[in-house]
Amino acid sequence: MCLIVFDWRPDAVDGPLFTLAANRDEFFRRTAEPIAWWGDAPGVLAGRDLLGGGTWLGMSRDGRFAALTNYRAPHETRADAPTRGTLVSDWLVSAHYGVNSGPDSGANSDPDSTADSASNGSANGSAHETPLAYLHRVAQTGDIYNGFNLLVGDWTRRELAWYCNRSNLAPALLAPGTHGISNAILDTAWPKLVRKRAELSALLTRNLMPPLERLIDLMRDPRVAPDDELPSTGIALERERALSAAFIETPEYGTRGTTALRVLANEEMVSVAVAERSDDNGSHRIVRPGDFERSFAFNVEREIA
Repeated sequence: MCLIVFDWRPDAVDGPLFTLAANRDEFFRRTAEPIAWWGDAPGVLAGRDLLGGGTWLGMSRDGRFAALTNYRAPHETRADAPTRGTLVSDWLVSAHYGVNSGPDSGANSDPDSTADSASNGSANGSAHETPLAYLHRVAQTGDIYNGFNLLVGDWTRRELAWYCNRSNLAPALLAPGTHGISNAILDTAWPKLVRKRAELSALLTRNLMPPLERLIDLMRDPRVAPDDELPSTGIALERERALSAAFIETPEYGTRGTTALRVLANEEMVSVAVAERSDDNGSHRIVRPGDFERSFAFNVEREIA
């Protein structure tokens, strides 16, 4: 997952708590399952990286949520670092079932990085852990991983927290508002983040509950940034330019899927609606540009705390 924009309204009484649009960028050679309920963890709804079994974005029936992006720092990347996607799946699986999850892959590899190790460097969650407590525990061993941003939420607690292991900032609960994460720390003013965050904000101003398909369309934007606006992250200018698009398309690497998510408060209930458009119909044959669509809806199994 390499670009996430989201609107967070934890004080909502009747209406959207959380609205998200996100692109997952990955090497085309890396096989993955599209979003689905997991057979070995039936309360978890997420895609799955088939190299190691982990995920880049997911949610659970009890109201948990997590998403991860890699932090682009090619000169700091270590081939022997533990995998990062396990940080998402552990929160969803262990928090829901109170058990340890298995080894995970380094899902969502940066195009300038090597493959992550298949070792298990996970931070296993517990059934009653808060998002902030989980991130503080992850941060205790955060330096063993290649760079990442981790967004962790619990809708019943009305809590959403963020941590980046390449930032000097401690894990923190997020204030209400519209935010974005790409491959630098939260709300870093990269052109595609600034553009898509502003577009999401404008869209929600016009219609607080746009169709999920509209959120997906917002992210399928192949425009690249002008060279004078590009960040300098240690990769070649040509590659920096290609990666500046919200929807990335290069011969070996690109946007593999787009996810739209809305979490809605309605009296004592929290309901979730999610849609995905991807390049894989489940057969692991890549079709570009991807137009395979899936959608899911469910009510969170606990009352609002």
